[in-house]
Amino acid sequence: MHSSSTARHLRSLPALGAVVALAAGMTVAVAPAAHAASGATLPFTSVEAESAGTTGSKVGPDYTQGSLASEASGRQAVRLNSGQRVEFTVPRAANAVNVAYSVPDGQSGSLAVYVNGTRIARTLPVTSKYSYIDTGWIPGSKTHHFFDNARLLLGQNVQAGDKVAFESTGTQVTVDVADFEQAAAAATQPAGSVSVVSKGADPSGGGDSTQAFRDAIAAAQGGTVWIPPGDYRITSSLSGVQNVTLRGAGHWYSVVHTSRFIDQSSSAGSVHLRDFAVIGEVTERVDSSPDNFVNGSLGPNSSVSGMWVQHMKVGLWLLGNNDNLVVENNRILDTTADGLNLNGNARGVRVSNNFLRNQGDDSLAMWSLYAPDSNSSFENNTISQPNLANGIAIYGGTDISVKNNLVSDTNALGSGIAISNQKFLDPFSPLAGTITVSGNTLVRTGALNPNWNHPMGALRVDSYDSAINATVNITDTTITDSPYSAFEFVSGGGQGYPVRNVNVTGATVRNTGTVVVQAEAQGAATFKNVTATQVGVAGIYNCPYPANSGAFALTDGGGNSGWNSTWSDCSTWPQPGQGNPEPDPGRNLVKGRPATATGSQDVYTPGKAADGDANTYWESANNAFPQSWTSDLGSAYPVRRVVLKLPPSSAWGARTQTIAVQGSTDGSNFTTVAAAKDYRFDPATGNTVTVPLPSGTSLRHLRLTVTGNTGWPAGQFSEVEAYQTP
Repeated sequence: MHSSSTARHLRSLPALGAVVALAAGMTVAVAPAAHAASGATLPFTSVEAESAGTTGSKVGPDYTQGSLASEASGRQAVRLNSGQRVEFTVPRAANAVNVAYSVPDGQSGSLAVYVNGTRIARTLPVTSKYSYIDTGWIPGSKTHHFFDNARLLLGQNVQAGDKVAFESTGTQVTVDVADFEQAAAAATQPAGSVSVVSKGADPSGGGDSTQAFRDAIAAAQGGTVWIPPGDYRITSSLSGVQNVTLRGAGHWYSVVHTSRFIDQSSSAGSVHLRDFAVIGEVTERVDSSPDNFVNGSLGPNSSVSGMWVQHMKVGLWLLGNNDNLVVENNRILDTTADGLNLNGNARGVRVSNNFLRNQGDDSLAMWSLYAPDSNSSFENNTISQPNLANGIAIYGGTDISVKNNLVSDTNALGSGIAISNQKFLDPFSPLAGTITVSGNTLVRTGALNPNWNHPMGALRVDSYDSAINATVNITDTTITDSPYSAFEFVSGGGQGYPVRNVNVTGATVRNTGTVVVQAEAQGAATFKNVTATQVGVAGIYNCPYPANSGAFALTDGGGNSGWNSTWSDCSTWPQPGQGNPEPDPGRNLVKGRPATATGSQDVYTPGKAADGDANTYWESANNAFPQSWTSDLGSAYPVRRVVLKLPPSSAWGARTQTIAVQGSTDGSNFTTVAAAKDYRFDPATGNTVTVPLPSGTSLRHLRLTVTGNTGWPAGQFSEVEAYQTP
């Protein structure tokens, strides 16, 4: 298998319509200067086309899956018809530029380039060849991957404040963002190295250089293979690569053209790849084909640095022994699947200071298949525009760190960061030990999941295939302009596995479309010093699925502000910016809400009394009075009556239960609102009783305590209903 995507989330939940033209805040530059604590230190500065001068037309903002703008940086771009241009003010000294763009399917062309009003001889080629990817075997996917990147050495130096313009010469081109860079001069050959040209490689790209690369690697064991400036064509992958450094003159100068660079299942290690570009010809996603820059193992104590990797299926798909691998200071662009995937057994791997844009799956992933990834980290990476999955995904593993990354503009099926027990295949090693998620910044992340028909949060903790039992510490997080929620806790496979042991400390949340916390699984999390402003709907959505799976407890660790309200109706999904509606005063406040109990018998669990079906029921532990049943209504309500039911069948003989009603606003301190009393349940009158509550009663947590039952030695309810009307 050569990608982490398989069938993702499929379950039946209320629908949430697609969102068009959300008024989210936009950033002019993606470069980390705007987010000093997070992301990579990059040698270029990015400028959004929508902030530049143009004679074209702006598209977006739009978050709708399948729309062009939804995949753009900032969810906006500039469309140029023939003769129209977009003119950027150069933000720094530069001699090179990379442009993210899109052209209509099936078309190619070029952009004319102007520097300070003068057209230069060089043009920027544009094509749809590597775009418009279809992955029909992935549920919820649509045609995607609309954008591509093209780079150019300008042939001259420009300074901050100069003008660089791009003009369509016939083909319609949508320009998204331009990266301006001062490319260093080409490096010279290291002493003692073996040049691939000396072994017959053709730097013009006309000849096949595969054997020359193999011969140079064999001759340079323990030393360095030198890739001089030029374009080299390799027609089959390299293997047996070990104890060698492959070094180029810089990725702007030394370019290898191949869709499969290294493919090997094992290596003795000490492989170092640095300072050249590998550009492929992958135009589709075929998961059975290893169309990757690196497929398999580089072996222990290896490194990948200073690389430009583009037009592959996956940048690095790493299997086997890659102990202590370092992947740093690279650019991985336009892959049809993952940017990098540690596919099990990664130990002590550090992936840091990389830039990834336009991945067709997870940009960075650890997937603990066959053996756990352990003691490995993703640190200080900048990730932009993954268009079919997550920015960063951790699927299982032990003692993993995700620190100081900047992730922006995720699209369908993806969060900015996902911490998950989704296994895809067996054998799988679930999350274990301590998972550290610290110092990350997430901008416009989270998306509508078309399989769930509801949103995925900017940062998601997902007990998809098994309970989260690891300790998950989420600290110092900044979440800005999420189209939906900030933090999501979910059991994405629909089985209701718990999410436990989560600590969220020191988060800043700004301008969420819906809620700050989206809790859809049983479990618990503690929040401390989490502040939120410009919350679209309500602070909390707390509706675990399935409805009878248990409650999600949010513990207030202090210092929280701006998100204390709760969405009032678990039968509907909040839509961005709609506000929290006042509940229907005639609505049953208990139906669908999480329920717990001091005990239950066999399959007769607490949720059976809140599922809206009077034929299913909760039964407490037998012969163990007193027994209590409790429901969290989500918010405090002026409850005036409680209706209690047993199954209406005549097979249920009449009985009397002794019941007291208690209430609480915080879930910890309960007071009695209706003293213990005998209530007669009789199938002749529907097996229903009503408990009136006094005027002025306000409660969020409703508790019923049963101390006696003449029909069976346990507490029994088929439905508990609570109403605001007397």
